[in-house]
Order: sequence, then C-alpha cells, then structure tokens
Amino acid sequence: MLDLFNNITNNAVQYMQMYGLWFGFSIIVLESILPWLPLFVFIALNLAAYGNVLGFIISWVATICGCIISYSFFRYLIGNRLEKIINKNKYAKVKKVVRAIEKIDFSNLVLIVALPFSPAFMINIACGIAKVSFKKFLLALLIGKTVIVYFWGFIGTSLIESITDATTVITVCLLLSIAFVVSKIIVKKYNIE
Repeated sequence: MLDLFNNITNNAVQYMQMYGLWFGFSIIVLESILPWLPLFVFIALNLAAYGNVLGFIISWVATICGCIISYSFFRYLIGNRLEKIINKNKYAKVKKVVRAIEKIDFSNLVLIVALPFSPAFMINIACGIAKVSFKKFLLALLIGKTVIVYFWGFIGTSLIESITDATTVITVCLLLSIAFVVSKIIVKKYNIE
C-alpha cells in the first residue's frame, strides 16, 4: 500500500515538473475556487516538485490569487443578487452571519484565514457577500495564508499526525500568535477596519 502511494506521489511530482510552474500555480488557484479539492495535497506536491522555497512561494501566491478570484466573484458579480435573497425574512440567520462578518475586526479575520482547518471557500464567499473591503481582505490573506501554506507544506499532510504531534500544535499556535500580533501592528499603522 505504501509503495502504491509512493508511486502515485512520484508520478504526480514528475507530471508537475514536466508541465512547469504554471501547472502547480493553477491547481492551487483552482482549489481556492472548487472547495472539494485538497489544498494540502497540492501544496505538498508543489514543495516536492519545486523545492521548499519556490514551492512555498508558488503555493502562497496561488492560494491568495484563488481567494481573490472567489471573493471578487461573490462581491462584484453576484453579491447584489445574493444580498437581495438574504435580506428576505426567511433568511434571518444568514443575514445575522453576514452582518457579523461585516463587523469583524481585522485581527480576527486574519486568525480565521490562518486557521489550518477553516473552510477558505466559505470565508471568501462570506467576505464577498458581506462587502468586506478589498484592502482588509487582501491584507488578511497575505498574513493568514502564510500560516496555512507553512502548516500544510512543512508541518505535514497527515491530519491525525498534525493534531497529535505536540511540536506541530505548538508551532501552529506560535504562528497564529505571530499572525495576530502582525495584524494588530498593521491595524495601528494603516488604520484598517
């Protein structure tokens, strides 16, 4: 079974190397738009195919680009139609969630984006519908996605291994704390809210 997994992984890495950086970039962007695709697999493959530094950069930039595409689609293309539907009385709970997201402060948005198991696609949709400012959304992505890509790329791709390993949990908590502190500094320096 392990040999089969290694064979599949090696073939996928060779395929990615054969088709170049754009392929590694494109699959991460696609994952940000299609939520059922496994981000951790694509990040791990990018790191295996292109090395730790280049694989990290490709994955980080691609996931940010994919999130921006998803956010923009819901903010500018279908957001007004969805807002009309949500404002109907039968969707009062959804309306409350959207209002809460509109009022979310920058540091909390960074933490939500940075959590390794948070549903990125839902965050993009919610921020787009709630009309979170692009500047706030982009800065939250720049900080938060660093933690996500680090976690999935360097910490490990096994969910159970990542949760049960104390070093991994401490590293992720430390990264989340750093992301929170950086977000507080940015809020003060650039007056984002």
